[in-house]
Amino acid sequence: MKTTGRRFKTAIFEQFTRIGKAIASPVRLELLDLLAQGPRHVEALAAAANVAIANASQHLQVLRAARLVETEKSGLYVTYRLADPAVAEFVRQLRLLAERRLAEIERTTRQFLESRGGFEAVDRQELLQRVKSGEVTVLDVRPTEEFEEAHLPGAISIPMAELEARMAELPKNREVVAYCRGPYCVLAIEAVQRLRARGFRAVRLDWGVVDWRANGLSVKRGKAAASVG
Repeated sequence: MKTTGRRFKTAIFEQFTRIGKAIASPVRLELLDLLAQGPRHVEALAAAANVAIANASQHLQVLRAARLVETEKSGLYVTYRLADPAVAEFVRQLRLLAERRLAEIERTTRQFLESRGGFEAVDRQELLQRVKSGEVTVLDVRPTEEFEEAHLPGAISIPMAELEARMAELPKNREVVAYCRGPYCVLAIEAVQRLRARGFRAVRLDWGVVDWRANGLSVKRGKAAASVG
Protein backbone atom coordinates (compact mmCIF):
# COMPACT_ATOMS: atom_id res chain seq x y z
CA MET A 1 0.00 0.00 0.00
CA LYS A 2 1.42 3.36 -1.03
CA THR A 3 2.00 5.97 1.62
CA THR A 4 0.89 9.56 1.17
CA GLY A 5 4.52 10.59 0.66
CA ARG A 6 5.06 7.96 -2.01
CA ARG A 7 1.89 8.96 -3.89
CA PHE A 8 3.08 12.57 -3.78
CA LYS A 9 6.52 11.74 -5.20
CA THR A 10 5.04 9.51 -7.90
CA ALA A 11 2.61 12.24 -8.94
CA ILE A 12 5.38 14.85 -9.14
CA PHE A 13 7.74 12.66 -11.17
CA GLU A 14 4.90 11.78 -13.52
CA GLN A 15 4.55 15.49 -14.23
CA PHE A 16 8.29 15.74 -14.91
CA THR A 17 7.98 12.97 -17.48
CA ARG A 18 5.58 15.14 -19.49
CA ILE A 19 8.57 17.25 -20.47
CA GLY A 20 10.69 14.20 -21.23
CA LYS A 21 8.01 12.69 -23.45
CA ALA A 22 7.44 15.98 -25.25
CA ILE A 23 11.09 16.34 -26.27
CA ALA A 24 11.57 12.66 -27.16
CA SER A 25 11.58 13.47 -30.87
CA PRO A 26 14.34 14.98 -33.02
CA VAL A 27 11.75 17.04 -34.90
CA ARG A 28 10.31 18.52 -31.71
CA LEU A 29 13.77 19.35 -30.40
CA GLU A 30 14.60 21.10 -33.66
CA LEU A 31 11.33 23.04 -33.50
CA LEU A 32 12.23 24.25 -30.01
CA ASP A 33 15.70 25.19 -31.28
CA LEU A 34 14.11 27.20 -34.09
CA LEU A 35 11.66 28.90 -31.73
CA ALA A 36 14.59 29.91 -29.53
CA GLN A 37 15.44 32.31 -32.38
CA GLY A 38 12.01 33.97 -32.11
CA PRO A 39 8.28 33.46 -32.74
CA ARG A 40 7.35 31.83 -36.06
CA HIS A 41 4.31 30.74 -38.04
CA VAL A 42 3.84 27.00 -38.43
CA GLU A 43 4.53 27.28 -42.17
CA ALA A 44 7.93 28.86 -41.56
CA LEU A 45 8.78 26.29 -38.89
CA ALA A 46 7.81 23.43 -41.18
CA ALA A 47 9.99 24.80 -43.98
CA ALA A 48 12.98 25.34 -41.70
CA ALA A 49 12.68 21.84 -40.20
CA ASN A 50 12.01 20.31 -43.64
CA VAL A 51 8.77 18.59 -42.59
CA ALA A 52 5.19 18.80 -43.84
CA ILE A 53 3.04 21.54 -42.33
CA ALA A 54 0.60 18.98 -40.92
CA ASN A 55 3.50 17.07 -39.35
CA ALA A 56 4.97 20.22 -37.82
CA SER A 57 1.56 21.19 -36.47
CA GLN A 58 1.15 17.82 -34.75
CA HIS A 59 4.57 18.09 -33.12
CA LEU A 60 3.84 21.63 -31.99
CA GLN A 61 0.61 20.49 -30.36
CA VAL A 62 2.61 17.97 -28.30
CA LEU A 63 4.96 20.74 -27.20
CA ARG A 64 2.02 22.97 -26.37
CA ALA A 65 0.38 20.26 -24.27
CA ALA A 66 3.59 20.07 -22.23
CA ARG A 67 3.47 23.88 -21.79
CA LEU A 68 6.75 24.34 -23.64
CA VAL A 69 5.27 26.56 -26.36
CA GLU A 70 2.41 29.01 -26.60
CA THR A 71 0.32 30.25 -29.51
CA GLU A 72 -1.14 33.54 -30.63
CA LYS A 73 -3.68 33.77 -33.44
CA SER A 74 -3.87 36.73 -35.79
CA GLY A 75 -6.45 36.30 -38.52
CA LEU A 76 -5.73 33.03 -40.32
CA TYR A 77 -2.22 32.74 -38.96
CA VAL A 78 -1.09 31.06 -35.76
CA THR A 79 2.23 32.18 -34.30
CA TYR A 80 4.18 29.86 -32.00
CA ARG A 81 6.64 31.05 -29.38
CA LEU A 82 8.51 29.52 -26.47
CA ALA A 83 6.42 29.61 -23.32
CA ASP A 84 9.36 30.77 -21.22
CA PRO A 85 12.99 31.83 -21.87
CA ALA A 86 13.94 28.93 -19.60
CA VAL A 87 12.87 26.55 -22.39
CA ALA A 88 15.69 27.82 -24.62
CA GLU A 89 18.17 27.37 -21.78
CA PHE A 90 16.81 23.88 -21.09
CA VAL A 91 17.41 22.87 -24.70
CA ARG A 92 20.91 24.38 -24.59
CA GLN A 93 21.78 22.51 -21.40
CA LEU A 94 20.44 19.29 -22.90
CA ARG A 95 22.72 19.86 -25.88
CA LEU A 96 25.74 20.51 -23.66
CA LEU A 97 25.08 17.39 -21.58
CA ALA A 98 24.71 15.28 -24.71
CA GLU A 99 27.98 16.67 -26.06
CA ARG A 100 29.75 15.72 -22.84
CA ARG A 101 28.30 12.23 -22.55
CA LEU A 102 27.75 11.01 -26.12
CA ALA A 103 30.87 10.45 -28.24
CA GLU A 104 28.63 9.89 -31.27
CA ILE A 105 27.89 13.61 -31.44
CA GLU A 106 31.55 14.58 -31.89
CA ARG A 107 32.06 11.74 -34.38
CA THR A 108 29.00 12.62 -36.45
CA THR A 109 29.95 16.31 -36.48
CA ARG A 110 33.54 15.54 -37.51
CA GLN A 111 32.40 13.29 -40.34
CA PHE A 112 30.01 15.94 -41.62
CA LEU A 113 32.64 18.67 -41.58
CA GLU A 114 35.18 16.41 -43.29
CA SER A 115 32.65 15.64 -46.00
CA ARG A 116 32.31 19.39 -46.61
CA GLY A 117 36.04 19.87 -47.07
CA GLY A 118 36.95 20.27 -43.41
CA PHE A 119 37.09 23.27 -41.12
CA GLU A 120 40.25 24.06 -39.23
CA ALA A 121 39.96 24.49 -35.49
CA VAL A 122 39.30 28.08 -34.40
CA ASP A 123 40.12 29.39 -30.94
CA ARG A 124 36.64 30.41 -29.80
CA GLN A 125 37.79 32.80 -27.07
CA GLU A 126 40.13 34.62 -29.43
CA LEU A 127 37.40 34.76 -32.06
CA LEU A 128 34.87 36.06 -29.56
CA GLN A 129 37.26 38.80 -28.51
CA ARG A 130 37.70 39.88 -32.11
CA VAL A 131 33.94 39.85 -32.62
CA LYS A 132 33.32 41.93 -29.49
CA SER A 133 36.06 44.42 -30.38
CA GLY A 134 34.73 44.96 -33.91
CA GLU A 135 37.90 43.72 -35.63
CA VAL A 136 35.94 41.50 -38.04
CA THR A 137 32.80 41.66 -40.15
CA VAL A 138 30.14 39.67 -38.30
CA LEU A 139 27.70 38.08 -40.72
CA ASP A 140 24.30 36.74 -39.66
CA VAL A 141 23.00 34.35 -42.33
CA ARG A 142 19.70 33.45 -40.66
CA PRO A 143 16.37 34.59 -42.13
CA THR A 144 15.67 38.30 -41.67
CA GLU A 145 12.90 37.80 -39.10
CA GLU A 146 15.30 35.92 -36.83
CA PHE A 147 17.90 38.66 -37.14
CA GLU A 148 15.33 41.31 -36.26
CA GLU A 149 14.23 39.38 -33.18
CA ALA A 150 17.79 39.25 -31.80
CA HIS A 151 21.32 39.38 -33.21
CA LEU A 152 24.92 39.84 -32.13
CA PRO A 153 26.00 43.47 -31.68
CA GLY A 154 27.43 44.90 -34.88
CA ALA A 155 26.25 41.99 -37.01
CA ILE A 156 25.01 42.54 -40.53
CA SER A 157 22.16 40.54 -42.00
CA ILE A 158 22.53 38.71 -45.29
CA PRO A 159 20.25 35.65 -45.28
CA MET A 160 21.81 32.57 -46.80
CA ALA A 161 19.43 32.69 -49.77
CA GLU A 162 20.75 36.18 -50.65
CA LEU A 163 24.46 35.64 -50.04
CA GLU A 164 25.58 35.02 -53.62
CA ALA A 165 23.74 38.10 -54.90
CA ARG A 166 24.99 40.38 -52.10
CA MET A 167 28.53 39.10 -51.57
CA ALA A 168 29.99 42.19 -53.28
CA GLU A 169 28.69 44.27 -50.36
CA LEU A 170 31.17 42.62 -47.98
CA PRO A 171 34.60 44.23 -47.58
CA LYS A 172 37.39 41.88 -48.66
CA ASN A 173 40.00 43.54 -46.47
CA ARG A 174 38.35 42.27 -43.26
CA GLU A 175 37.85 38.73 -42.09
CA VAL A 176 34.22 37.60 -42.13
CA VAL A 177 32.84 35.69 -39.14
CA ALA A 178 29.59 33.95 -40.08
CA TYR A 179 27.11 32.62 -37.55
CA CYS A 180 23.59 31.20 -37.55
CA ARG A 181 21.63 29.28 -34.87
CA GLY A 182 24.43 27.50 -33.07
CA PRO A 183 26.94 24.67 -33.50
CA TYR A 184 24.66 22.37 -35.53
CA CYS A 185 23.19 24.95 -37.87
CA VAL A 186 24.61 24.35 -41.35
CA LEU A 187 23.85 27.81 -42.76
CA ALA A 188 27.08 29.33 -41.45
CA ILE A 189 29.10 26.36 -42.70
CA GLU A 190 27.70 26.82 -46.20
CA ALA A 191 28.28 30.56 -46.01
CA VAL A 192 31.95 30.12 -45.09
CA GLN A 193 32.44 27.67 -47.95
CA ARG A 194 30.94 30.08 -50.47
CA LEU A 195 32.85 33.05 -49.13
CA ARG A 196 36.19 31.24 -49.25
CA ALA A 197 35.46 30.12 -52.81
CA ARG A 198 35.14 33.80 -53.73
CA GLY A 199 38.41 34.80 -52.09
CA PHE A 200 37.19 36.01 -48.69
CA ARG A 201 38.89 35.21 -45.42
CA ALA A 202 36.02 33.62 -43.54
CA VAL A 203 35.49 31.51 -40.43
CA ARG A 204 32.47 30.19 -38.57
CA LEU A 205 31.40 31.16 -35.06
CA ASP A 206 29.66 28.10 -33.61
CA TRP A 207 27.72 30.18 -31.10
CA GLY A 208 24.28 31.54 -31.88
CA VAL A 209 22.15 34.11 -30.07
CA VAL A 210 21.09 31.62 -27.39
CA ASP A 211 24.71 30.78 -26.50
CA TRP A 212 25.66 34.45 -26.63
CA ARG A 213 22.94 35.38 -24.13
CA ALA A 214 23.63 32.40 -21.89
CA ASN A 215 27.22 33.58 -21.46
CA GLY A 216 26.13 36.98 -20.20
CA LEU A 217 26.61 38.89 -23.45
CA SER A 218 24.06 41.38 -24.74
CA VAL A 219 22.18 41.08 -28.02
CA LYS A 220 20.52 43.66 -30.21
CA ARG A 221 17.07 43.83 -31.77
CA GLY A 222 15.76 45.67 -34.79
CA LYS A 223 15.72 45.74 -38.55
CA ALA A 224 18.76 45.09 -40.70
CA ALA A 225 20.50 48.03 -42.34
CA ALA A 226 19.57 48.63 -45.97
CA SER A 227 23.16 47.87 -47.04
CA VAL A 228 26.40 46.71 -45.48
CA GLY A 229 28.34 49.79 -46.39
